[in-house]
Amino acid sequence: MLDAVTTLEGPLEVVSDSTYVVNCFRDRWWEGWLARGWKNSAKKPVANRDLWEPLIGAYRSDAARIRFTWVKGHSNDAMNDVVDRLAVEAAATQQGREGDGVPTDLGPADMPADRTGAAAAGLSDDPRVPPGRRLVIIGHRPPGIGGYDDNLMAEGVRRRLAEILGAKAQMHEDLVVLTGLGLGAEQLGAEAARETGVPFVAVLPYPDPDSVWPAASRARFRELVDNASGVVVLQNNAPTSKQQAGGALARRDAWLARHADEAIAVWDGDDAIVRKQVRSLQDAIGEADVWLLNPDD
Repeated sequence: MLDAVTTLEGPLEVVSDSTYVVNCFRDRWWEGWLARGWKNSAKKPVANRDLWEPLIGAYRSDAARIRFTWVKGHSNDAMNDVVDRLAVEAAATQQGREGDGVPTDLGPADMPADRTGAAAAGLSDDPRVPPGRRLVIIGHRPPGIGGYDDNLMAEGVRRRLAEILGAKAQMHEDLVVLTGLGLGAEQLGAEAARETGVPFVAVLPYPDPDSVWPAASRARFRELVDNASGVVVLQNNAPTSKQQAGGALARRDAWLARHADEAIAVWDGDDAIVRKQVRSLQDAIGEADVWLLNPDD
């Protein structure tokens, strides 16, 4: 892969059946690794740093032309099947191949791994993913959207979200909103969807994320959950520390980016947390399909 990134010219799409590889770049895991001095979110050294470091360095120097796409392994994808057989052969013979075209003398493919339970979470065939054209809504949380209570800024954002959803629903009859129902833009997105008759699915990082909120905020959250057309809970256990909660939220954001067809980001252009979400979505689905809505406008 490193040779391809450093030697091939022009726009380059790297297609892999490794979610670890694709998510590292598409969800910008590498940014956290570098910020933590090559430690992962569990504060342990990143495995295979000697392989990752030159690849990430090459990507950073020319990221605009490189994109990463995931494809399910052992799913009759012609090129993935060829690459799989080449990898099995190289592992057995300790010799690689070079040349043009597809070899005609390839051996058998590797046996597919058992992908069940938590290991299957986040794949495109995840049964929790709702059908239809999936639109993700993210953005500022209080106080970055006028405060915790209803206010003119929040009302303006809700109204503009409803206008956008109404227009998009006319183009896509199967439109469905995905929202984490966090305080601020995510809840405003759910309320706008309800107002325009667009179904919305609550995608929660863990059970009862509202447990530490004030009573009024909890009541609003529960009302929205009750009105959702579906609820997806990405992990079974609630976090026991801020670090675990942050990791769960990051995994939720990555899940949303993997399964979005388009997105609306309520963002003033400055907030660093929303910026990271926006970049992840743009990397996953393209800049043209991520609408930016400035709450100050």
